[in-house]
Amino acid sequence: MSEVKRDYKIGYGKPPIGRRFQKGQSGNPSGPRRKTLAALLIAALNEPVYTTIDGHRRKITKREAIVTQMVNKSAEADLRATKMLFDMLKEVEQKAGAAPVEPAKLTAPDREVVELFVARLRRQIAAEAAQTAEAAAAEAGAESASFETVAEPVHGPRDARTRGRPPQDEDFR
Repeated sequence: MSEVKRDYKIGYGKPPIGRRFQKGQSGNPSGPRRKTLAALLIAALNEPVYTTIDGHRRKITKREAIVTQMVNKSAEADLRATKMLFDMLKEVEQKAGAAPVEPAKLTAPDREVVELFVARLRRQIAAEAAQTAEAAAAEAGAESASFETVAEPVHGPRDARTRGRPPQDEDFR
């Protein structure tokens, strides 16, 4: 091994003379790392915030505060917040790969109960429809009876019995 004579010690913060930065050249020519928009957003959402919840001051992230506010607005029937919340839930479920939950298969006794229930509902609907039809027919019959002409005495323009007054009940006897 050849030994090079040095006038100084090489170590931390003391690079060899041949490898030092050239004049006019920065130590990190590409500069500090650029952060992506996603990284900036994540960093901002993870910043702490102090809030008062149930009378106690708590330290939570901005992300938690946003979600809490959105859920509270949805509970207050704010349609815009509700839509945003549902969209977020769908997106989270898709990212998580959550498959739609399939209903459990019905057992034979359960199927029988459901079939009986459906049959009862169909009978009930049919009975209500029949009642409605009967009521409509009865109403139509009553209307046709009210339009029948009743034999009333035909009087001239001014009958002698009325003597210039409107007809009375005794005039029709």
